[in-house]
Amino acid sequence: MSVHARIEGRVQGVWYRAWTVEEAQKRGLTGWVRNRKDGTVEAVFCGPVPAVQSMIAACHDGPSRAEVSRVHEEPGLEESFEVFEKRPSA
Repeated sequence: MSVHARIEGRVQGVWYRAWTVEEAQKRGLTGWVRNRKDGTVEAVFCGPVPAVQSMIAACHDGPSRAEVSRVHEEPGLEESFEVFEKRPSA
């Protein structure tokens, strides 16, 4: 399963990307996460359905300093990556 997510709220400057990398790796997911110029965080999560669903649920809370207002989800176009990584901002 692959999901493309965009997280809105106070999600930049609060350790959200590093938290996402740690949480995705704990779940055995591959994909990536990055900040966007519009203030959101964007990510692609690939892996078994239960692990991806667990990650999306966790994104609604994020790290302790984050204030997530919304998580947009859509099917991901990419199905597989080697690792889960933090990418440069877009």
